[in-house]
Amino acid sequence: MSILSIFKSGIFNKSKSITAPISLVKGRNGEAERDLKQVALVSTIDTAAIIATATATAQAQAREIIISAKDEAFKVKDQALKDARIQLEEIEVRSRNLVQKQQSVTNLEEQLKKDRATVEATQKQADDMKTKIQEQSDSMVEKLEKIASLTTEQAKKEILTQIEKRSAGEIARIVKEAEEKAKIEADDLAREILVDSMRAGATDYVAEYTISTVPIPDEETKGRIIGKEGRNIRIFEKISGCDVSMDDAPDEVKLSSFDPVRREIARLTLIHLIKDGRIHPARIEEYFERSKKDVEQIMFLEGQKLCHAVGVYNMNRDVIAILGRFKFRTSYGQNMISHTLEETRIGIRIAGEIGANVDVVRMGCLLHDIGKVLEGEGNHVELGVQFLKKFNLPQNVLECVAQHHEDEEFSSNESVIVYISDAISGSRPGARHENTEEYGKRIKQLEEVARKHPEVEEAYAISAGREIRVIVNPSKAGDDQLIILAKAIRDEIRDTMTFPGTVKVNCIRETRAAEIAT
Repeated sequence: MSILSIFKSGIFNKSKSITAPISLVKGRNGEAERDLKQVALVSTIDTAAIIATATATAQAQAREIIISAKDEAFKVKDQALKDARIQLEEIEVRSRNLVQKQQSVTNLEEQLKKDRATVEATQKQADDMKTKIQEQSDSMVEKLEKIASLTTEQAKKEILTQIEKRSAGEIARIVKEAEEKAKIEADDLAREILVDSMRAGATDYVAEYTISTVPIPDEETKGRIIGKEGRNIRIFEKISGCDVSMDDAPDEVKLSSFDPVRREIARLTLIHLIKDGRIHPARIEEYFERSKKDVEQIMFLEGQKLCHAVGVYNMNRDVIAILGRFKFRTSYGQNMISHTLEETRIGIRIAGEIGANVDVVRMGCLLHDIGKVLEGEGNHVELGVQFLKKFNLPQNVLECVAQHHEDEEFSSNESVIVYISDAISGSRPGARHENTEEYGKRIKQLEEVARKHPEVEEAYAISAGREIRVIVNPSKAGDDQLIILAKAIRDEIRDTMTFPGTVKVNCIRETRAAEIAT
């Protein structure tokens, strides 16, 4: 294809000057030159036409853009004028409002000035009137003093003296009535507080004694417990520390001991032996050790349960373990856990009613009798205080424990509340029980132990058997021998008798000389 045919193939098909194809014959130079000229002419014509068309199009678009821009500018200008007009109107409204408010403030200031002036004038009139009245009053007082020949102070004293004389009887009557009413109300309030506290702390009591029973299924088991020639029962009594009795009832064994923990260990040991059936010394020792561990675990759980029941948490484990011994400890038939629980509830209620420290009362009531399950020299109050001092307890709690039997003077309201709660729980009807026959025997035995000594002239058991007062014959024993005698009586009581708590031996020697003058 020739160059002319390429240009005519459609590249410049928009040109109206090309009307027919031109043939180009290869190898002819003249024709080639002619074709080139025609192509150049055609190119020049088409380029000019394209440029003219583009220019016209661009000019038309430019005019459209300019017109559109002018319209948009006109719209923006018109909107700006509208917004400015609205703002001007708002400014004018605000300006008018501001002017009105300023006018109102001005009016108020003027009114305030007028009111102030009126008040000042009224105050001045009042001051003048007060001055005038005071002058008149002073003048009248002077006239009265001249007439009565008394000064103002003398007249006041005279009037008060007359009033006191006339009202003395009435005042005394009113004071007496007020005192009686206050006393009656105080008694009623105290009675109400105590009754409510006792009701809140009431628990069910079952009197407990120093004997435990274990049922025996048959005579064969009873024979195995006794053993050959009584070997088993002797070993059992030696290990457990309890007395064993089978004579009272054919179908049960009675275990007696004043140590309730030992008695409980012995009871569990005997139950395990009866279930096992193989009863001999080795088994007795094995089951006794097992039962001892079981009872220790039971006591710890009971101590923890008691603490939680009265609202005490995070207590030292050693203290909890000692409190758990209350489970198997009784005081005149009253279980120590039941007594402590009831007393603590009563004490908390009383403390809440009178505004005392409830937490101190709670701890004091919980720990007040802990010395009863401790071993050592001294009464349970002293033992308890010595034990509790090891655990850095608050001083006011220790004072509650030390003072709950009035061994020391009360140092706080909380100590008094612990004492009252203990008395209520222990002394109410049905709370405690002691066999009167055994009580009488113990009192008589105390006195007999003291009278055995030749130096003793008379002996009296007092304070429910907690103290024995020994009267010594001064001609048979000197002052130095009193200490030896007291220790001898104490040791004999401790070795030969069984008693709750402690017994104080008090030896008294008195020399009297009398002469008659004639």
